[in-house]
Amino acid sequence: MSPYVTALLVYSIFLMVIGWWTSRSVRRAEDFFVAGRRLSPVLLFSTLLAANLGAGSTVGATGIGYTHGLSAWWWVGSAGIGSLILGLTVGPRMWRVAKDHDLYTVGDFLEHRYSRSVRGLIAVLLWFGSLAILAGQFIPLAWILNLVLGIPKYVACLAGGAVVVVYFTFGGLTSTARVNMVQLLVKISGFVLAFLLIVSEGNLLSAEGVAKEGFTTWFGDDPSRIWAYFIVLVPAFIVSPGLLQKIYGARDARAVRRGVCTNAVALMLFAFIPALLGMAAYHAFPSLPSQDLALPRLLMDALPFWIGGLTLAAVFSAEISSADAVLFMLTTSLSRDLYQTYIEPGASEQRMLTVSRITAVVAGLAGVVLAAVLPDVITALTIFYSILSVALFVPLIAGLYSKKPNAAGALATIIGSVLVMTLVHLATDGSGTVGVSPATWGIGTAVTIMALHMVYRRDAEPAG
Repeated sequence: MSPYVTALLVYSIFLMVIGWWTSRSVRRAEDFFVAGRRLSPVLLFSTLLAANLGAGSTVGATGIGYTHGLSAWWWVGSAGIGSLILGLTVGPRMWRVAKDHDLYTVGDFLEHRYSRSVRGLIAVLLWFGSLAILAGQFIPLAWILNLVLGIPKYVACLAGGAVVVVYFTFGGLTSTARVNMVQLLVKISGFVLAFLLIVSEGNLLSAEGVAKEGFTTWFGDDPSRIWAYFIVLVPAFIVSPGLLQKIYGARDARAVRRGVCTNAVALMLFAFIPALLGMAAYHAFPSLPSQDLALPRLLMDALPFWIGGLTLAAVFSAEISSADAVLFMLTTSLSRDLYQTYIEPGASEQRMLTVSRITAVVAGLAGVVLAAVLPDVITALTIFYSILSVALFVPLIAGLYSKKPNAAGALATIIGSVLVMTLVHLATDGSGTVGVSPATWGIGTAVTIMALHMVYRRDAEPAG
């Protein structure tokens, strides 16, 4: 058996054991959904950063670095900027509302602030988008296992998905937060060591290897691509249900500020690593069939086993920790926002635990199927982040900070913005028009509709 296979197998079993061990304290739906609202700044920081350092931040960002060079920083860096805004403004305010009204999900907030219809519409939109991002976490797992074991992509997706579903299903956010601490330690140590070793090998970043146009500039060869990252990722990381629902689990507003802002700074610093690793991979392997292979190939073929194995485990951790965050978002949305809201409003604590665990398994399998179909990580993630930014950002922020918006205005904003984004995307094959991306058109439409609604609405309703 390959030593890489042995290392990943032992590590996977270890993570599942941690999930099982911590699940013994999960007795109520509150423990599963918001960890009993007991997360310290350290636990909140680790579970957020572990979720954020996923497929897009590692394999995806390295792939962008492989193709575009240093400007790949903006993929993870934009997420860090959005997270900093979240920690300083929206996060603490949302925590107080969730604490005061015993909210578990972003859907709970939308129903509390607007109506059940707004909650249901957002839940359906995010459910489809979340399946795409879950698939986006499984795609790199498939490439890793394909390189190590030589197994087909769909089998590799199923194997990686099984690890995530098992430890998440045991205990929800309670077990995930503990598992994420281990994953984060492995990720940070693995990537930092690999980065230092590759940088010390000066030939991997020589002028010969970075001769592509715009490869070493901050904005690359196409500044509009950087704007597309910024406009999609910054709003998405301010209102992401997966991140906000983890914030609900904090023990107080101070823990939110400290945990989220520390996570943001770490993201902006980490953003340099995949960009430079991608540049190194381009020098070492200039003709890879897929940019998603850049990081796995670099770790397996350009590094000694003792560091390559650790970093491969770090990449493996990155993908499954982000996958469990998405699975958390999917599970809470389906079980709480759809099942308990529309099917069985009087469901007991034990019934909700059972439904949540069944939902996690079904959603995990659906993500595996989609991962086998979608071509690459960035395609999958862009689908989710675009839907999230366009549909949720404006209604959530407006409802959180103003008394004027009502349910009708929120519904008009959501439907109108998603419709415009979809039409522009279809009409231009995703490239946008007059130099503006479909997501930017969607967000601009959302701001316009909500602003008009707030200006012309005479009877303001209380914000709760």
